[in-house]
Amino acid sequence: MKRLDHYWYTRSPWLLLLTPLSLLFRVIVGARRLAYRVGIKRSTRVSLPVIVVGNITVGGTGKTPLVVWLAGYLREKGYAPGIVSRGYGGTASHWPQQVRADSDPAVVGDEAVLLAATTGCPMAVAPDRVAAAQALVDQGGCDVIISDDGLQHYALQRDIEIAVIDGVRRFGSGFLLPAGPLREPLKRLQQVDLVVVNGLGDGDEHRMTLQQGDAHNLQDPDRICALQGFRSQRVHAVAGIGHPERFFRALQQAGLQLDSHTFPDHHAFRAEDIRFGDGRSVIMTEKDAVKCRHFATQDDWYVPVEASLSGKFREQLDALLDTRLSHRG
Repeated sequence: MKRLDHYWYTRSPWLLLLTPLSLLFRVIVGARRLAYRVGIKRSTRVSLPVIVVGNITVGGTGKTPLVVWLAGYLREKGYAPGIVSRGYGGTASHWPQQVRADSDPAVVGDEAVLLAATTGCPMAVAPDRVAAAQALVDQGGCDVIISDDGLQHYALQRDIEIAVIDGVRRFGSGFLLPAGPLREPLKRLQQVDLVVVNGLGDGDEHRMTLQQGDAHNLQDPDRICALQGFRSQRVHAVAGIGHPERFFRALQQAGLQLDSHTFPDHHAFRAEDIRFGDGRSVIMTEKDAVKCRHFATQDDWYVPVEASLSGKFREQLDALLDTRLSHRG
């Protein structure tokens, strides 16, 4: 049976049956945001500036690579960034949780461990992002906070908003949940500071490209192999991310022959999930790799990606940093 998100992007006429629920969801979303605007619901401003990187759709858009890029760019500019996120998939008994490269992804979430490992930034996670941000403030060591996701988490006030769009899937049916992938109406994009498109963009949208790196062995981190080295064999490609087809397509464009295996986003991998009994190499995303290291074999590899953004995006971001962060009261 196909998942509901398949129909969002094929514009199935069956979605019309769900439009009444989408209209109700739109009313709820609007009422919730209004409640924050007029003070019925509390919105907190922490003592450090906050940059939110999020999206208005359900599913993967390339947000995590942009957060990694942004953390590095802020460091180049002389800032000391910290990162907060929800810790999705984490099973911690109390929040917030500090995250390190060696944290257990089952406790704090897979994306959080990936971000901590790739950026080296101080990081805290909690379903309440205000609590996570305050934990970073109390910990010290950073002067600006990046919120990974949280565009709709209005309890935490922000100084800069960056929205990320999937350039291939865009907005699917154009409906809000559950008849479509939208968390908020499309007009929300007119209110953010920067719109980044993972792929080809339109108008004022800024294009982000993701470059695949060489494959890294999970068992031996010093063992690295160019993707071209796998062209002589058929490999197993594994992905438990929001948009696995993008990962599979990139591997195919690199010339690899795949047997692809899709898992739910944030899937809690077990050894048997990546054992196929034929001795062929297994290639996965970096986010999935953080959950597979402790049972990995010499045949298991992950492929990191690196975001690249235009000079125009950097110029507009610099202007925002100057006006919103440097002069923040």
